[in-house]
Amino acid sequence: MTEPLFVIPLWADLIAVGLGGVQGALFASGFRGQRRLDLLGVAIIGIVMGMGGGLIRDLLLNATPVTLQSNWYLLTATLAALLGMLLAGVFQRLNALIVGLDAVVIGLFGAFGTSKALALGLPVVPAVFVGVCSAVGGGILRDMIMGLPVAIMHVGSLYAVAAGAGCTVVALSHAFGAPLVIAAIAGLIVTTVIRLLAVLFDISLPEQRALYRRKVAVETSAIPIIKP
Repeated sequence: MTEPLFVIPLWADLIAVGLGGVQGALFASGFRGQRRLDLLGVAIIGIVMGMGGGLIRDLLLNATPVTLQSNWYLLTATLAALLGMLLAGVFQRLNALIVGLDAVVIGLFGAFGTSKALALGLPVVPAVFVGVCSAVGGGILRDMIMGLPVAIMHVGSLYAVAAGAGCTVVALSHAFGAPLVIAAIAGLIVTTVIRLLAVLFDISLPEQRALYRRKVAVETSAIPIIKP
């Protein structure tokens, strides 16, 4: 296998991991009663959200997990989760900002996953698949650990679809000759924009039986919905 031509900058990877850790803490802070989590539980959810996507990406690519090759990943995810828990009240009042960061995190993990897959020589379609799995992997692992229905399989604002669109842009841009860095930036922008528009305009895929639109997921319910 050839040497990868694209290396994810450590600072960019840690930003994605840290934002994922904060999201994990905000998710954990929503539980009440017997389901409430202690410090360890919050840290675990933060690590899963921050590192899960990267671990899934590297496992699919049969590559050494980069998140386990440096002390910074675990430290960043854990500290971000604990910080998010301490400041949960502040973050909850900034729901619009959190939704925006969530969209950026999806875009980052998707762009990184697709770019790394392409750099390792995967064809376009498998590379997009790896990118989408990387983008949604942390959320899937979180729901499985918490014994919850997997969020991306239920009606809500576009999540995996936004990641898929962005990852496709990365793969196709690179296939037409764009440098991977430029392709990754374009994919990040596309994913972020689609996700935000889906939240603002209450866009979702049709349900299995009833072809009507519903409100977006609970975590975005405080965002004003713009009706066409």
